[in-house]
Amino acid sequence: MLVHICCSVDSHYFLQKLQSDYPQEKLTGFFYDPNIHPYSEYYLRLLDVRRSCKMLGIDLIEGEYDVENWLDAVRGLEHEPEKGSRCSVCFDRRFEVTAKQASQMGETTFTSTLLTSPKKSLKQLKTAGDALAKSEGISFIAPDYRKASGTQEQNVMAKEDALYRQDYCGCMFGLNIQREEQDKLADELFLPISKQIQPESIEERIEMYEERWKLEDEGIPHKIIKQRFLNWRMSMGLLRVRKAVIPAHFLPYSTLRGEYTRGKIEYNIGEVHHMNRDEVRFITRRYYNELMNSDYPSVKALIFDPPAFDTEVSLRTKLGVTPYDLSAILVVEEIPDNKIEIICQSKVYSDVKEVLIKK
Repeated sequence: MLVHICCSVDSHYFLQKLQSDYPQEKLTGFFYDPNIHPYSEYYLRLLDVRRSCKMLGIDLIEGEYDVENWLDAVRGLEHEPEKGSRCSVCFDRRFEVTAKQASQMGETTFTSTLLTSPKKSLKQLKTAGDALAKSEGISFIAPDYRKASGTQEQNVMAKEDALYRQDYCGCMFGLNIQREEQDKLADELFLPISKQIQPESIEERIEMYEERWKLEDEGIPHKIIKQRFLNWRMSMGLLRVRKAVIPAHFLPYSTLRGEYTRGKIEYNIGEVHHMNRDEVRFITRRYYNELMNSDYPSVKALIFDPPAFDTEVSLRTKLGVTPYDLSAILVVEEIPDNKIEIICQSKVYSDVKEVLIKK
């Protein structure tokens, strides 16, 4: 039996139930999910599915990440709600490819771990699965493992085996709708041009889970705990001096009262220069290099290849600011001596992240 897999939380429980209910079947996992965006999130879910399948002794096949074809299929349905028309098209697309894969492998049945997801409609899934199975001359198996406390068992199992628990289906359109309803920032879709790994970003999670898998292989005791912290994202930072755009690097946790301010340098304390409005501060690239023991040849080089996030946060302490200081701090080649304009579109917000602890 070919089993379409959407994520480890759903598949880990579903596959074990199938092993129990269909002991005569050789199960093969098929990870085909071009709806998952961005690619880093797709990759993270794939890695955790591989771990789950390895634990259960099940072979796994990765399908093509043909996201462009998926986007074409759902075009015009971007604003549909969860369990709406976009979801139906999404199921059709994934089940069509899965059914063809099963037929090519000589399988007579296929199913999907989506059937255990509490956010999905069983009726939608069964309708799509039956139709696509019929077109390939095979059968679609649709067991209801949610009933009889199945969802609760699934959650307990996911916690016990420390599976990666995503908090959105994977679709960027569903994510945006979900975050708007939650009044939260869709920071999953943020990736700085510098590619600096941001706190509680998908990229940071990948690093942590890869380290976790390494510890597992080496038999080193560990635990993943949750931690509440103050997160930050910047979508745009711009400095103009006498209307000319000047290269400037904004340190992490730089914020303004609004998104725009203007003024001039009023005074300096040592190498730190203070603007007369909105608590903005400036330092030169030379002083940045001195404090960070770095050798950036230009501010542009710093913008596109900065140090690690936490390393830059430590610089704020070296500059004499408190751990709770959210003043905008800009790194420039030379301290401006004319009219300054700054645009800083950033946001700070309470968040929760996972932290890997060695026991």
